[in-house]
Amino acid sequence: MSNLHTEIKQLIIESLGLEDMTADDITADMTLFGEGLGLDSVDALELGLAIQKRFGIKIDADAKDTRSHFANVASLAAFVSSHQVA
Repeated sequence: MSNLHTEIKQLIIESLGLEDMTADDITADMTLFGEGLGLDSVDALELGLAIQKRFGIKIDADAKDTRSHFANVASLAAFVSSHQVA
């Protein structure tokens, strides 16, 4: 598991107050919303803000592909990696 995956898992747990979970409880391909982790639209907003703050990237909530970036930890890590300044 990459460091970025672990960091995103920790960010999900911390920003959404999921104290009863650990990074090991969240797999890279686990669906974050609905079935899977069970996050909702309020969680999406909080997580989006936390990612923007932690990684210094801009997330366009209205972009058509934003939802797919938040599908799971792996897709979120790919999104963050592609938007971070080298």
